[in-house]
Amino acid sequence: MKKIILTLALASFFISCKTGTNATLKSDVEVTIDLVNVKEDKVMVSIATPTFTTETATFNIPKIVPGTYSDDDYGKYIEEVKAFDAKGNPLRITKLDVNSYSISDATKLSKITYLVNDTFDIEKGGGFGNNTDVFSPAGTNIDAGKNFMLNTHGFVGYFTTKEETPYKLTVNHPATLVGISAMNDLDKSETADVFMASKYATLVEMPIMYSKPDFTSFMVDDMEIIISVYSPNGKYTAKEITPYMENMMRAQKKFLGKFDATKKYAILLYLSSMTPTDAKGFGALEHPTSTTVVMPETMELEALQEQLKDVVSHEFFHIVTPLTVHSNEIQYFDFNKPQMSEHLWMYEGVTEYFANLFQVNQGLIEEDEFYERMSDKIAQAASMNDKMSFTKMSKNVLEAPYKDQYINVYQKGALIAMCLDIEIREKSNGQKGILQLMQDLSNEYGTKKAFKDNELFAKITELTYPEVGAFLNKYVAGETPIPYSEYFAKMGITEAEVEVTGNPFLIGGNQPIISYKQDSKEFFFLPGIEPNAFMKELGIKNEDVILEVNGVKCSIENINQIVGGSFGWKDGDAIAMKIKRDGKEINIEGKTVMPKEVQEGYKATDESKKVVREAWLKG
Repeated sequence: MKKIILTLALASFFISCKTGTNATLKSDVEVTIDLVNVKEDKVMVSIATPTFTTETATFNIPKIVPGTYSDDDYGKYIEEVKAFDAKGNPLRITKLDVNSYSISDATKLSKITYLVNDTFDIEKGGGFGNNTDVFSPAGTNIDAGKNFMLNTHGFVGYFTTKEETPYKLTVNHPATLVGISAMNDLDKSETADVFMASKYATLVEMPIMYSKPDFTSFMVDDMEIIISVYSPNGKYTAKEITPYMENMMRAQKKFLGKFDATKKYAILLYLSSMTPTDAKGFGALEHPTSTTVVMPETMELEALQEQLKDVVSHEFFHIVTPLTVHSNEIQYFDFNKPQMSEHLWMYEGVTEYFANLFQVNQGLIEEDEFYERMSDKIAQAASMNDKMSFTKMSKNVLEAPYKDQYINVYQKGALIAMCLDIEIREKSNGQKGILQLMQDLSNEYGTKKAFKDNELFAKITELTYPEVGAFLNKYVAGETPIPYSEYFAKMGITEAEVEVTGNPFLIGGNQPIISYKQDSKEFFFLPGIEPNAFMKELGIKNEDVILEVNGVKCSIENINQIVGGSFGWKDGDAIAMKIKRDGKEINIEGKTVMPKEVQEGYKATDESKKVVREAWLKG
């Protein structure tokens, strides 16, 4: 008994001594972002640093962030990085490369400050498909008093060896702006928000958008969905967009069933004015509990809703993978020296497949439209390197020649998922599919347990059938093109000529019937083409110059917006164009007639396969 008492007493003494010795040590990172005192379109960030026991410390801004698959070098947008001790004396700081800094006398380090420029201002093409711009949904915006898009990886850095350190983020902002995020604000004041994150990787997955209050929220089962909208010219509000989004997300949640990775999900929608200093890259970037979306404000509501349905549903399905099911490369992501995973076919391909499958499963589109979408993906995948190993491409996606094939994750990646789904449905007599596989993988791993890249195929084979493993090794790891018609035939679907709705400015879905004059900087309808139904209805002739479409000036900066928006047009929609013919401007108003095209596609023809086909599409 005395020995026990003595041991407890000594333990108490040592604990007391330890507490006293470390009382001045600081173990967290405290970041303050000042959105009030914006100067020259730059924001000041200050960081109260953790305690260092080494003589040097390395401070980093990300080179790459999860979900982008490109080297973006966010350090390019950081200026005047300074380091100070507790008394405010400057410490020597050396720039190692575009993203990293070395700080001397790190044992004295108390604070770092720097200025942040935004990415929206200097975009040329929006970042998707080139290496010079940051893809807008992964970018940042600083518009003093109006809007701040805080993709936190663009504002907040990290210290080497301190990646697992907790972060406290304070955002000082104008009282007229509200910050919407999936994080909970711990400060009740109207001019400061305080957020806590367990580590750096968690913080940078939590974007925040500040703007004048325009948001809605609703519950889907026990998940809160919050939608925030910034429309610079007030064209749209969250209230207008929410009903369509709510219907879609209820359908997604019903489709997913058991998956429930988060209790709060934020959709941050930024509508670009399309001015020269505004965002130009349209789409979305997923985060585990959020999606940042950038779309042109000039789109008509119905077209915008259709785009949001496809884009946001894709990002939301990322809660399945890579949020819940992922490899070590994702779990321990290195923001400056990343090791990429072999399994983009799953992270992006399965996600894209689900974004299409759920729509036919939940009655949002008809079966024929689903087949048409898959047929389009086959055609687009055929234009890529169909003999390149998909796992090899994924592992080396940041390097040539593999990075040029990245876009194929949304085409062939989705088709890989479709064929796996069909294979599993056939072997299980319709009882199981790829959704069940992802649920089984979720149970095996989950958000906190990663798999090893080279063990995934064996685990999938164990959970399904030998034929599934053979497919993965031959068509995903291997270099053999997938015989899609053979897989469609398993579901009673055969190749057939089908009539599809075309596009006013394209033939065959991707061949433009308009061109650009470099000298006059004008777009015009090509000579020598057969005018389509759209042109005939409006009286448009070959070589007519396009000046405006529905009030949007036709220029090199916004031609993608015009053509992209036209995919949402329908027969009977009102259309207004201004053209120039023989030097004379002509205003045209009328009704849209969408051209129709006959192309190779797929149709359900074998009624003996109806039961398994229904299980595939509706089960």
